[in-house]
Amino acid sequence: MAKRPRRNHTAAFKAKVALEAVKEEKTVAEIAEIYDVHPNQVTQWKKQLLERASEAFEKERPPEEGPSVRELNAKIGQLVMENDFLSSALGKLHGTSAKR
Repeated sequence: MAKRPRRNHTAAFKAKVALEAVKEEKTVAEIAEIYDVHPNQVTQWKKQLLERASEAFEKERPPEEGPSVRELNAKIGQLVMENDFLSSALGKLHGTSAKR
């Protein structure tokens, strides 16, 4: 028997198979045969679905607060001005330009 290449299943496919297993209208072996996956895989997906089902009803978490785009652009502008000022001051000090 030739070895099959590794397959990556989508989350939607896994959910569909797991829901079928949760319904228990068919045996795990029948579901595995229908969807062409190993019975152990069906059992694992079913277990994951049951363990994580409560996450579907949790409130959405607010995104992590970080610096806003406006703040970052202001900081970039400030740093550019400081850099220009310091490079021109360095040029006046040594009589040469800091920019090459």
